[in-house]
Amino acid sequence: MMKLLFLGDIVGENGVAFVKQNLWKLKREHSIDITVVNGENSAEGNGITPDSFGELIRIGADVVTTGNHCFRRREASALFERNELLLRPANYPDGVVGQGYVTIDLGPARIAVVNLMGTVYLDSLNNPFETMDSVLAEIDTPNIFVDLHAEATAEKKALGFYLNGKVTAVLGTHTHVQTADETVLDGGTAYITDVGMCGPERSVLGVEPELAVKKLKTHCPITFRNAQSSCFINAVTVTFDEKTGRASGIERLIIR
Repeated sequence: MMKLLFLGDIVGENGVAFVKQNLWKLKREHSIDITVVNGENSAEGNGITPDSFGELIRIGADVVTTGNHCFRRREASALFERNELLLRPANYPDGVVGQGYVTIDLGPARIAVVNLMGTVYLDSLNNPFETMDSVLAEIDTPNIFVDLHAEATAEKKALGFYLNGKVTAVLGTHTHVQTADETVLDGGTAYITDVGMCGPERSVLGVEPELAVKKLKTHCPITFRNAQSSCFINAVTVTFDEKTGRASGIERLIIR
């Protein structure tokens, strides 16, 4: 049996710093074999930069996934072009720089990580169901972990059931609030609607609460700032049989 650690959306410099303080301890305590983090908000504000990506790799991430903010920064295209451990959603149209999945050879097993984005209430990318059909035809390992970056709960649940028995885990990101529906489906696929976020806990999805309230109350343009409160980590571990790719357990983690 092997174990994967997945960290929800890491928010800003403080989120990265808090993960840095705790990641190696988490990996030791839970006997982690591979670590995946969503880093699309790891730069201050949002998006990902060479500095924030490099720091995530230095502190112990094996693969970094993203989502709808993947190309928010000007330097992002060059970053995705030269780093195979940095993923953007696989259902971007053909010709877009970067890749949507990667396979890591750990020796005892090969682990594939796929980045996928939902299309309900988000950008109109390619159909995620059809994209996954194509991706699965190309992957040559049963150990497949999907970061499903999506807004709508129904879309996440539907994709979870669609991929049941085809992948090891479907792990939701994007909404920054950890859900309590972690389960192993009957086909051996671990599932959770949203892993949550890593960053300032007293916040509105990482943003200073007062700014978020003002924006929603007045509907006027507001410049958001990342909150400066104490941080927490939202994550999950997935235990799986590396020979069959079937998950046997998924555990939610909250580290304050």
